[in-house]
Amino acid sequence: MFTTHYPTVIDRMLDWSRQMDAAVNGRGVEPVADYPSRAQLWLPAIDVYETDSEFVVAADLPGIHQENIDVSFDRGALTISGTRAATLPAAKENTQLRVFVSERTSGTFSRSIRLPQHVDAERIDATFSDGVLLLKVPKAKSAMPRKITVRDAAGARALTE
Repeated sequence: MFTTHYPTVIDRMLDWSRQMDAAVNGRGVEPVADYPSRAQLWLPAIDVYETDSEFVVAADLPGIHQENIDVSFDRGALTISGTRAATLPAAKENTQLRVFVSERTSGTFSRSIRLPQHVDAERIDATFSDGVLLLKVPKAKSAMPRKITVRDAAGARALTE
C-alpha cells in the first residue's frame, strides 16, 4: 500500500497554496537585497468627499485595533497607516494547524490622500467605530466662500446695497 505524508490530492493542493501564501506574504522567505521591503498586499477601501465646510475620509479597517492605527498630516497629505495582526492562531507545539482557506491579509499598510492646501490641519478629527475610521478635515477660513462687497472708486459707498 502506498503511504505518504499527504493522504489526498486536496491536502497537497492546500499545502501548496499555504506555501505560496507564505512566500507572497514574506513569511519564511528571506527578503531580496535589492528589494528590502515587500509590496503591500492590501490597502483599506476608502471614501473621500467634500462638504461646504470640510473634507471627509472614511476608511474600512476591519479587524484592526484602534491602538494599531496611525493618522498623520504633512504637507497636504493625510496618511493612514497601521498593522493588522495575524488572523490565524499560531500552531501550538506538537500540534498541527490545518488551514483550508486563508484570505484575510495581515501585516502593515499605509494609504495617503492628497488634500488641497486650504485645510485647517490643527482641527482634524479622527473617530474609529465598528471597523471604520472617520476623518474630518475642516477647510481653512481662507478657503470658505464669502461675499465680497463692491465699493465705488472713491470707496465711499457700496454699490450693492
